[in-house]
Amino acid sequence: MKNLVVIGSGVMGRGIAYVSAVGGFKTTLVDISQEQLANAEKEINNIFERGLARKKLTFTEMEESKSRLQYSVSLAQHLKEADLVIEAVPEVMDIKKNIFEVIDQHASETCCFATNTSTMSPTEIGSYTKRPDKVIAMHFFNPVHKMPLVEIIKGLETSDETAEAIRRAAEQMGKETVVINEFPGFVTSRISALVGNEAFYMLQEGVGTPEEIDKAIKLGLNYPMGPFELGDLVGLDTRLNNLNYLHSKLGEKYRPAPLLEQYVKAGRLGRKSGRGVYDYSAKEEFAQ
Repeated sequence: MKNLVVIGSGVMGRGIAYVSAVGGFKTTLVDISQEQLANAEKEINNIFERGLARKKLTFTEMEESKSRLQYSVSLAQHLKEADLVIEAVPEVMDIKKNIFEVIDQHASETCCFATNTSTMSPTEIGSYTKRPDKVIAMHFFNPVHKMPLVEIIKGLETSDETAEAIRRAAEQMGKETVVINEFPGFVTSRISALVGNEAFYMLQEGVGTPEEIDKAIKLGLNYPMGPFELGDLVGLDTRLNNLNYLHSKLGEKYRPAPLLEQYVKAGRLGRKSGRGVYDYSAKEEFAQ
């Protein structure tokens, strides 16, 4: 694989584009919004500069990686040369359906299609194409440039050849991989959603403050981030969408905490909105 297209320039899409370019792929980041692409380019450049300052890459490596990365609002024109397309749009099946129908129409016969989903079915997404054997899920973790794992999920029709090609691509991006079979929530999201939701129930019940609950989980269970810190980073709306999906598929233990629903209704979505469980409005770095 040489040419890679990432669809969606939000937090996950821009992170995937970054590790793809650093990994040596000619990478195109596509979004319908020129403003969103400009924001993504600014943040990706910030990641490059921080990586350079921390000696994660050299100046030459940074410049070469940047030269492999381009930004576009036109999806179709970049699909014919793509060896791999990674979709990183919101977790709404209708949006994903529309995108995969377009990809299927314009991409070459050898192109592999990946969805960066934390819960949704690659089997169902594959059914929106005429080549479900080429469709798979690549679950990256936030922040993409720091988190070492890519969870690779095979759908019912995904071929072994596609899974192996995706595993090699993820490793070229510097990632460790696990390859698993599809079941709602996969491995990591099922556990993470339960922990994050239970934390909201504890906050709702007055068990402790967000700071105390996060500290207990980090120091007592050796988690790198507390559940509220992680929820704010991922986006509380994303966490709620995932829980609603898992609740519909796996039952009552995934019913979203009412307090989480209230936070989302109030627009307290986390770092991206400036306020979630914690307040980031006075912190310049909240969007990074």
